Amino acid sequence: MPDFETLTLSVEDKIATVRLNRPDKLNAMNAAMWNDIRSAFRYIDETPDIRVAILEGEGKAFTAGIDLQMMLGVGAQVRDECDGRTRENLRRVILDLQDTLTSLERCRKPVLAAVHGACVGGGIDLISCADMRYCSADAWFTIKEIDIGMVADVGTLQRLPRLIGDGMARELAYTARKFDATEAKDMRLVNRVFESPEALRAGVREIAAGIAAKSPLSVRGVKEMINYARDHSVADGLNYVATWNAAMLMSADLQAAMMAGMSKSTPQFKD
Repeated sequence: MPDFETLTLSVEDKIATVRLNRPDKLNAMNAAMWNDIRSAFRYIDETPDIRVAILEGEGKAFTAGIDLQMMLGVGAQVRDECDGRTRENLRRVILDLQDTLTSLERCRKPVLAAVHGACVGGGIDLISCADMRYCSADAWFTIKEIDIGMVADVGTLQRLPRLIGDGMARELAYTARKFDATEAKDMRLVNRVFESPEALRAGVREIAAGIAAKSPLSVRGVKEMINYARDHSVADGLNYVATWNAAMLMSADLQAAMMAGMSKSTPQFKD
């Protein structure tokens, strides 16, 4: 397992728990955390005995968003005596940050985000990449970028409208207003609200355990198909799933599930 500076990663019962771990900074996302997030989800993707991942935060908040000290340092990082090269360098920094969050989508295993306390700015970008989102009753959210004079550029404006609808995404992005757990559920940003952070962690782990008991090959296929269908036409999606199942359907998992169904037993699947 890689070493991490700003998060912890534990694995138990085929469930990986990734916990943002800068509680003294409200888990603000500094440069090290961006790198750690990508490394963690690459590790989860590549480790056969991990079947599902939970993403949560340590301390009082899920995350306060991108670390402002990191933002202040970007100018020095990209500076070149040629203005064109400076702009190219900045574009590459932005693309790299985008790639970090896309690592959650690229990971073949489902990612369940468990949000408590504040989820600000870059935190919205982050959870928008997860397969499902859950929160505790104390959670609150805001797309904060407009308040610091910038356009959110690492995924919120691209992914959030597909989750909550175009009109609501525009309202939240234009106004930066805070919204609470109840509204997050009403707009379908989160699947479920739990009464406390403790109940959130227990509840999300129970959901993750249910996923981990299913055919890993099938779960990976479902994630692939849903992500593909989101970005393609219905016809393209149907064609792709036909091709996928032509390749993957006749698996040991299918046989194990069918035999277990006939014997009324619990199927056991290879990782």
